[in-house]
Amino acid sequence: MSLEVMRDLLKVSLRRSLDALSEEDRLAAAWPVVCGKAMAERGTVMGYVDGVVRVQVEDGAWLRQLVSMRVQLAGEMARIAGVKVSEIHFEGKRKNER
Repeated sequence: MSLEVMRDLLKVSLRRSLDALSEEDRLAAAWPVVCGKAMAERGTVMGYVDGVVRVQVEDGAWLRQLVSMRVQLAGEMARIAGVKVSEIHFEGKRKNER
C-alpha cells in the first residue's frame, strides 16, 4: 500500500472519529492534518460561522503563506472535518496577544 493511499485512509478514519464533535471542534482537529505540523503551529482555528472558518495566524510571513493556500486548505478542511467550508478568513495576531 502506498503512503498516499495510507494517508487517505487515515483522513477518512479521522473524519469518522470527529462526528460527535461540534463543527468548530471538528475543524480545529482537522487543521493540523490539513496543513501539517509546522503550519498548524502558526495558526489557530478561532471560529466557524455559516461556512467561514476564522484562523488566527502568529505573524505576517505565515499569514501570507496561508492566504496563498486558502482554496486548497478550505477544500481539505471540508473533506476531513465533514463540514461545509466556503472560505477561510485569516487574521494576524495583535501585538498584545502574543
